Amino acid sequence: MQITVEREITMRLVVSPERGVDVPTRLRYRSEDPYAVHLTFHVNSPVPVNWTFARDLLVDGIAGPAGTGDVRVRPAVADEVPVINLELTSPDGDALLQAPAEELSTWLEHTLLAVPVGAELERLRMEDGLAALLATGNGGPGGEPGTEDSLAEG
Repeated sequence: MQITVEREITMRLVVSPERGVDVPTRLRYRSEDPYAVHLTFHVNSPVPVNWTFARDLLVDGIAGPAGTGDVRVRPAVADEVPVINLELTSPDGDALLQAPAEELSTWLEHTLLAVPVGAELERLRMEDGLAALLATGNGGPGGEPGTEDSLAEG
């Protein structure tokens, strides 16, 4: 069974220390893609802006600074309200967005109920795919019909 966890929130695009712009954002998690979270930012353009990155980055970033590349996440406080800073970097520029910590945390908890940390590989069902591939009788590493390899656990 595939599970999708979605939520609409309003993030704040920080333009300057004194100014920000509200950005309607859709948070999406799909159990068939268990390692990733998908964010869609509805900005003033005909096409929304989509970002996909590791769910673990959000899990880690809620507790403390996480990420070293194009996506960095860290807890913060803005106007005396707990927020999660999401710093995005792309060839088109950089953006600092702030998500309400409680709303983001609640959504993230629902994703963890759908697929707990450590259970992602089970959701991918890689073993089922490997078993199906081996059951076709297409052979071993060389692709020669009639050759077989055995897989051992240990």
